[in-house]
Amino acid sequence: MIAAETKLKGCFIIEPRVFQDDRGYFFESFNQQTFNKLIGRSINFVQDNESFSSRGVIRGLHFQEGEFAQAKLVRVIKGAVLDVAVDIRKESPTFGQYVAIELTEENKKQLFVPRGFAHGFSVLSKTAIFSYKCDNYYNKESEAGIIYNDTTLNIDWKIARDEAQLSDKDIILPTLEAYFK
Repeated sequence: MIAAETKLKGCFIIEPRVFQDDRGYFFESFNQQTFNKLIGRSINFVQDNESFSSRGVIRGLHFQEGEFAQAKLVRVIKGAVLDVAVDIRKESPTFGQYVAIELTEENKKQLFVPRGFAHGFSVLSKTAIFSYKCDNYYNKESEAGIIYNDTTLNIDWKIARDEAQLSDKDIILPTLEAYFK
């Protein structure tokens, strides 16, 4: 397994070693000891989540606030998504910047999104199964978000506007500027 820190401090792309032959493939998707060594700190994941979505679905940009903030390790089991992490740490020199990476069942890449980031993804394939580990439990009262099409972020979700499918709650999220006023 190898890790490469993105332009956003603490946010890493993780690539497993995949062993493949005519029977199929095998890889270690997570090893606590190796993971902590790669990112240079100890993370204790306490919850695993999985979602199934169709092409054009955009989920995000979500985060939890305060003591319920979450770090996430995300990957695609089936299909392809554009995964996005936005730095919302006010004191960070990269506040308001984002990284976007295509995660697919073929490339098996993962993205580690630390606390202090908003996270979202768009489904690029016909369907996708998306999996993520969280280092804190979900708390409904602490959930928050930034609107996916915030013009200051200017994220290209690789989905045509008329093809985008969003939840009712994601359509009414504030802009980054409005959230931090």
